[in-house]
Amino acid sequence: MDGNNIFNLNNKIYSNNNNILFDIVNKLENIINDLNNDIIIKRIKDIIIIMNKLINDNNKNIELIRKDIQNLNININNNFKDIKNNINNGNIINYNTQTKIYDEGRYEGQFVNGKREGKGIYYYNDGERYEGNWKNGLCEGKGIYYFKSGFRYEGDWKNGKKEGKGIYYFKSGDRYEGDFKNDKREGKGIYYFKSGNRYEGDFKNGKREGKGIYYYNNGDREMGNYLNDQKIGKHVKLHADGSISSNVY
Repeated sequence: MDGNNIFNLNNKIYSNNNNILFDIVNKLENIINDLNNDIIIKRIKDIIIIMNKLINDNNKNIELIRKDIQNLNININNNFKDIKNNINNGNIINYNTQTKIYDEGRYEGQFVNGKREGKGIYYYNDGERYEGNWKNGLCEGKGIYYFKSGFRYEGDWKNGKKEGKGIYYFKSGDRYEGDFKNDKREGKGIYYFKSGNRYEGDFKNGKREGKGIYYYNNGDREMGNYLNDQKIGKHVKLHADGSISSNVY
């Protein structure tokens, strides 16, 4: 029995009870109109008050049931988003979870039609590891790749490559947050240096290229263009003390 049927059943029960109580209340009110005895009238009014309370309690119970069912539906939606997101042409994808050994490592996770698809972890023989989403045998969606060098990438993947938004953590303590394309930093991003300095601007083919601002840890900031990770043209530097200087590269 689903949530809606449960609610309808309880709603019907309470509705029937309320109809009976309403009918009795109406009859008692008619009796009051025909009576001249104050004592009996008071007793009947007390009974009506009690019955109205029962009616209100029933309605409150219905509202509580309604809220419980709404919360249940919210929990179901949250817990089964992956299932809903993997409906293809009206047919739910059936995942087969298993462990499989390959020449380059071991995969533990979901398969569809014999290919890695869904969620899984690939343990490479060289010590590297990927945890995340797969599609058609390749990393796709959200995932984390742990490199044996100590580097780590967290973000979007497409066709087995880093593409979309992501964060790349360097072993040195540096960090890049921004756009990736075809496995490289490309688009808009921020590069955080371990020193506390940072660069915000354009990237291409993994390097600073285009317009950017370099923020120094002493409060200074420098604006200008970059090419192949190097400063080019005129750069204007705004010092923390309010002064301005410039250089041509």
